[in-house]
This record gives sequence, structure tokens and C-alpha cells, in this order.
Amino acid sequence: MKLNLDIRIYIAGHRGMVGSAIWRKLEAEGYTNLIGKTSTELDLRNQAAVREFFEKEKPEVVIDAAARVGGILANNEHPYQFLMENLQIQNNLIDTAFHAGVDKFIFLGSSCIYPKLAPQPLKEEYLLTAPLEPTNEWYAIAKIAGVKACEAIRKQYGKDYISLMPTNLYGPFDNFDLKTSHVLPAMIRKFYDAKQKGDLPVTLWGSGNPMREFLYVEDLAEAVVFAMENKFADNLYNVGTGKDLTIRELAELIQKIVGHTGEIIWDSTKPDGTPRKLMDVSKMERAGWKAKTSLEEGIKRTYAWFLENQESYKKVKL
Repeated sequence: MKLNLDIRIYIAGHRGMVGSAIWRKLEAEGYTNLIGKTSTELDLRNQAAVREFFEKEKPEVVIDAAARVGGILANNEHPYQFLMENLQIQNNLIDTAFHAGVDKFIFLGSSCIYPKLAPQPLKEEYLLTAPLEPTNEWYAIAKIAGVKACEAIRKQYGKDYISLMPTNLYGPFDNFDLKTSHVLPAMIRKFYDAKQKGDLPVTLWGSGNPMREFLYVEDLAEAVVFAMENKFADNLYNVGTGKDLTIRELAELIQKIVGHTGEIIWDSTKPDGTPRKLMDVSKMERAGWKAKTSLEEGIKRTYAWFLENQESYKKVKL
């Protein structure tokens, strides 16, 4: 059910891959009163600044797509920042929204909140049943705290605060920096660079055997808008495709799309991370939403975006 098209919607992190996709989707659906602030305009780690912003802008819906994010390497090298900054960002947003009387809050997390060796596919009820994957536990612990904060507000005060846990995301405006990016955009960048240099061999981390699931970011944006426009029966929902593949299969698919013809070398001295991470998305499907973009189609669109934007992107980001 569509809300009033002039309802005041604040998208925290609206310049990021996820936030910008949500912004574009809301605009496409006709919503006209979208609010966004860059990190230089509003430091979400600053509680006083966040409260002042809410008093001035008076958002009626808050979508939290703001976070400090990165891959295995970044998580390992900056554990304190990944834990503390994410706690600060989400606590300031959740608590200020609650005290400002915001009735609809959508908190976006990550599939890394689930235990490393949880049964597959991952169900929402597996949360907090076993240890986390050590390489990203700092980020995961912060996100679990956000899930629980929203659950507590929902339980104690009856507000419509819900948490959506996407699987691995990719798409336009992704991060292609090889030091801080996730696996799929990093592969696009590596295969592209190697192709430009005469199809040089590409070295990838691990054995290639772990299995992963990937969701096109524009599909997630659709899920967020769906959650905004509907009342859900529960507080926590997985968002994904319900399909996975090995990292080796992913590499071969990206290599084909990029057109790289050189060798792929697997560096087994580097960590694999979690052996498998597939989301059980049946709960979200029962609520009425299902992903629709195939992995191949999504990678093709992402690579096309990368080719169109890589020169300007390098100047700003890489």
C-alpha cells in the first residue's frame, strides 16, 4: 500500500550503493519528500548533531542504510572502528528516531550476523545460537545490537521498527577499491585490470570452494520500499535470492562477462571465510516479496556501470 507521496523519508547513507539505490527506487515510485545528508553535512557518530537534524527535518520514516563497511581485510585491520563507529551510527539513529516519535524505521544489516557454522540455509531464528565468523565479527556484533534495539522498541512500545538482513550485495555505485571492496566488485576490477594489460593471470584469495549468495542492490531497494509500504508481522527478515554458487563459479562467470582470457590462480594461503552462506528467504517471500534479477544479468549491469564510471570513480575513490 502506497504511503502519502509527500511523506518525509530520511535515507541515512543515501550516497552509498544501497542508499542511492533506495533513493532512486523511491523517486521512481513517486515519493517527493526525500531527505539525505552527506557525511560531511551530518556526522551520524555525533549524537547531538543527529538530534539537531531530527528536530529540524522532522522525518516520518527513517531508512538506515548508513554503515562503515568493508571486506575481510578491512575488518581484520580495523576491528575497533568497525565495531564502535557502526554502534554509534545506528544507536544515534534508532534512539533519536524513537524519541522524535518516528513510527516507521527500517534497519539494514548483513547476513554476517548469523553464526559461522549455522545450518544452511540461514534462518532468522539462528541469530545468537553459536559463534560468529571471526574475520567480520566486529561489524556483525554492531549489526546484531541494531537488530536487538529495533526488536526491543517494537516489543516495548509497539512501534513498526523492522530489520532487513540482505545477503552479499552488488551493483551500481559499488566499491571497486581492491583493498576495501567485497568479493564480487573486487573480481570485476581484477579481471578488468588484467584484461587491459594483455590478459595477465588473476590471483584470487582462498580455494574458490566457499559458497556465496549475491543480491542485486536494486532488488534490495525494492524490498525496502515494500517493507516501508507494508506492516510486517515480525521484526527480522532475510533478504536474498535463496540461490548460491561457489566463489570459483562466480570468478568464471565474471571472467566471461569481462572478457578476460588469462589464467585464474587460487592463493590457498589466504583465508576462505565462512564455508557457506545462503539465506533462507521463505519468510520474506511469505510476506509478499521476492528477488527477480538473475546473477548474470545483475553482473552485466554492474560491469556496464563500472565501464561508464571507472575513470571518474578512480579519481574520487581509488
